[in-house]
Amino acid sequence: MNFSLLNEHFKAALAEDLGDGDHSSLACIPATAEGRAHLLVKEDCVLAGISLAEHLFDLLGKNLRFEAKMSDGDFAKQGDIAFVVEGPSTQLLTLERLVLNYMQRLSGIATQANRYAQMVEGTKTKVLDTRKTTPGLRLLEKWAVSLGGCYNHRIGLYDMIMLKDNHIDFAGGIEAAIHKTKEYLLKTNKKLSIEVEVRNFEELETVLRVGGIQRIMLDNFNIEDTLKAVEIIDGRFEIESSGGITKETLYEYAKCGVDYISVGALTHQIKSVDLSLKAF
Repeated sequence: MNFSLLNEHFKAALAEDLGDGDHSSLACIPATAEGRAHLLVKEDCVLAGISLAEHLFDLLGKNLRFEAKMSDGDFAKQGDIAFVVEGPSTQLLTLERLVLNYMQRLSGIATQANRYAQMVEGTKTKVLDTRKTTPGLRLLEKWAVSLGGCYNHRIGLYDMIMLKDNHIDFAGGIEAAIHKTKEYLLKTNKKLSIEVEVRNFEELETVLRVGGIQRIMLDNFNIEDTLKAVEIIDGRFEIESSGGITKETLYEYAKCGVDYISVGALTHQIKSVDLSLKAF
């Protein structure tokens, strides 16, 4: 991905940590000292953030030399070395925690995404992320999802129309919400896909009657009702299942024949991976 889009965010993140100086390093490390460090993988994972680390060292450091030993999306084993970086020791120490904070979280997301992707193998279903991301980090977290083998839903509010329960209620019902949306797209000359969330079979029948959309989201349908809904829709629209789907039920929903399952836990219920930047 194009990390330069987030350069101001990266600079702000460093400023938050640095304040008026890295006094721990300045107090005991000569400014002319040179050092080497490598990224040590301390648990099995899917790596995400090696290319980001290189970008951060280049953007925020001076005279640092980076050598990747592994690639983003690689499966790493405990004890693997992901990259080596060398240069002024104070620079390495100042950027150590910033780089690790990004890589540990992103690798956690990629690792979790990989587990979910494996769970639906043998079905046509793709597992999607959601907008339940850390503010300011959405592009990075969705990038990590894709590295792990799952897929991105819309990036934000701007690249797809998604009529959820509150939109529908505020608009006066599903039929009114769809008609108003079509009018809006025609008026603004925007070409955006429309997804509509349905909460029951009555709403589903309304969407099928009105039409003119691309995807139907089955919100909190149980497995039996999902099977029935897939049969009713009969391939006329893409189908997405969402709401309350866990690792234990994911495969059963995928076997229903839905095209997508969206899982907020891909980005908002994450255990960071244990990584360490070690001098050597």
